[in-house]
Amino acid sequence: MAFHEVDFPLALSRRVSGGPERRTEIVALISGHEERNQLWADSRRRYDAGTGLRALDDIHTLVAFFEARRGRLFGFRFRDPLDHKSCPAAQSPSALDQVIGTGDGVAASFQLVKAAGEGLPMRTILKPVEDTVTIAVNGTEQQIDTAFEVDTTSGLVTFLPGHVPPADGLVTAGFEFDLPVRFDSDELTINLAAFGAGDIPSIPLIELVL
Repeated sequence: MAFHEVDFPLALSRRVSGGPERRTEIVALISGHEERNQLWADSRRRYDAGTGLRALDDIHTLVAFFEARRGRLFGFRFRDPLDHKSCPAAQSPSALDQVIGTGDGVAASFQLVKAAGEGLPMRTILKPVEDTVTIAVNGTEQQIDTAFEVDTTSGLVTFLPGHVPPADGLVTAGFEFDLPVRFDSDELTINLAAFGAGDIPSIPLIELVL
């Protein structure tokens, strides 16, 4: 899948609107009751980046970024201001935040994940932010580049020889992360006169399922 490992302008992403979306099929029965079927196991996030535009310089930045992505063609990284850490948004990540696996003495690679909520499957974290990932084994923090490496394009943590977690070793992680998204339109319609009067255009983004 065509993807650019570049960040949506952070100054704009801090002011976007949006959040998770689910897909539920509802069938009305003759009796008046209804049946509800969950079509997606996981939610998919949608955002509107138009709410982040506050000045002509913002428009210039957004248009240049849109053109470089060729509209909907290339995906990119996006920082959700309310959900981009292994911990609550107002806290700082800790190496004990998320359980990402249990060692068996052989396995060296573990995927970064984040608990999505009670009864929900773990969210796979594919785009951790460079230099933010911390790892602990049985509560002892490990040294990056000495004990482990992180692939920031896939979220895979790989322990180096001599540092593979022992059998029953609890592997935990803390991190910040981006979401893989793309523009959900091949067109930007920006009326500068209307913008000056407070009319902000809609610029939809949608999370990619990689």
